[in-house]
Amino acid sequence: MMAGLMRHCIYPGTFDPLTNGHLDVLDRATRLFDRITVAIARNPGKGPLFSPEQRLALVQANIAQYPHVTAVLFDGLLVEFAIAQKADALIRGLRALSDFEFEFNMALMNRHLQPKIETIFVMPHEQYSYTSSSLVKQVARYGGDIAHFVPANVATALATAFPRPA
Repeated sequence: MMAGLMRHCIYPGTFDPLTNGHLDVLDRATRLFDRITVAIARNPGKGPLFSPEQRLALVQANIAQYPHVTAVLFDGLLVEFAIAQKADALIRGLRALSDFEFEFNMALMNRHLQPKIETIFVMPHEQYSYTSSSLVKQVARYGGDIAHFVPANVATALATAFPRPA
């Protein structure tokens, strides 16, 4: 990397909710880029459990230790957002082979729309390879222990969203 050149990446997602796997990918990205923007898609079509503002607050509480990481909400095409942010790349986590086809097709479409934006795939630690936000929500809904999979503030938010019967 050239001296003085700031490399900026976008880490996009719905983050509904944020998991330790997401944080592991973010931590890996901090070793590769000078600046990272966690881009939280409003994405009402996915029917998220948490509002965009709640997801933003949950993420912000978990990125405070990273001085060069910010979190924002966004709408629209990711590559347009990346260009507006003057980003060099998108970073995406690949948990398992099952993620690859979707992520590969998305990366090719993004490259078609904006050839200057690279997509970097990062594998999280294997202990997070089976963790997904959907699975975490399902386990939380039925009262399962999710403490190993999410930060403490997210576990609290999930417990509030899915109260246990008395």
